[in-house]
Amino acid sequence: MSGRTDTDGSVDTGPTQGAAGVGAWAELLRLPALFTVPGDAFAGAAAAGVRADSRTLLAICSSLCLYEAGMALNDWADRAEDAAERPHRPLPSGRIRPAAALTAACALTGAGLSLAACAGRPALAVAVPLAATVWAYDLALKHTPAGPFAMATARGLDLLLGAAATTGTNVKGRTRGTTPPAGTGRMRRALPSAALLGTHTLAVTTVSRRETVGGSPLAPLGALATTAVLTRLLAHPTCKPNGSPGAIQATRHRSLKPPAPDTLRTALAAALAASYAATAARPYLHATLNPSPPLTQRAVGGGIRATIPLQSALTARSGASVTALLTATLAPLAARFAKKVSVT
Repeated sequence: MSGRTDTDGSVDTGPTQGAAGVGAWAELLRLPALFTVPGDAFAGAAAAGVRADSRTLLAICSSLCLYEAGMALNDWADRAEDAAERPHRPLPSGRIRPAAALTAACALTGAGLSLAACAGRPALAVAVPLAATVWAYDLALKHTPAGPFAMATARGLDLLLGAAATTGTNVKGRTRGTTPPAGTGRMRRALPSAALLGTHTLAVTTVSRRETVGGSPLAPLGALATTAVLTRLLAHPTCKPNGSPGAIQATRHRSLKPPAPDTLRTALAAALAASYAATAARPYLHATLNPSPPLTQRAVGGGIRATIPLQSALTARSGASVTALLTATLAPLAARFAKKVSVT
């Protein structure tokens, strides 16, 4: 396969492909970035204190559709800008027609909302504003000061979608002996994790705004500082006894102090937090020292890839160790496919 190697190590097939083949669509939809999506729902379910179930899988499928809708819509909205700055992209190179990209965005949005509806009313209630945020970002907010905040909101809502959809049993060690919370209660519990994930996304998106021109060390420096703060927070599990009267009374009968966090779970959360820092910090540091377009693009790619260990750490700190490890296995797959198709 001929083509040039992009700054993040991916291979760009270039405009030599005349038809809208599989490679062109994979590039348009940035398929390796899909590996960063399932962890949102898993982290949301864990943060809500319930085990992932079939509705969690529906939430993941909904998220995948809405994520890809945003990718297609992004390139459709930026086709004129890409013609000048990234003429090798599928739309300006003519490998995919703009009308086809817009049709795909509409179809994927409809599919995402339908899957959320299958997961229940609480899930649909989150998916609708999530879809609206995706479309608002791509069509109106991307190049405004509100753009990074819109992207952060979308990621946070995606995590809450997993919390709202999941109706499984309680996570062991967190809410033992209690009834799983209702939709509103699950989302309330997941808000802190959604805020942490949104903060990371805000930092990455802020860096990405200058990935084609570079020139400013402030954004990667801010992202580096954000990574340090998040790593510190991620290393501390948040599992606590349930706040219901029965659970509180039971805790008082057992001990005057709440049970200590499990040592193994604490170690796992710390290890995954360290993996998150290792993935994101180095490219941020390089872009801070030399904010050239290639290094800024690598910083964005590193920030995107760091989303997976971040999700894993969020899941582990909420008590779902097995799910956290399952999420972590997506990272090497994302890195492998990113060598063939760029995630930015």
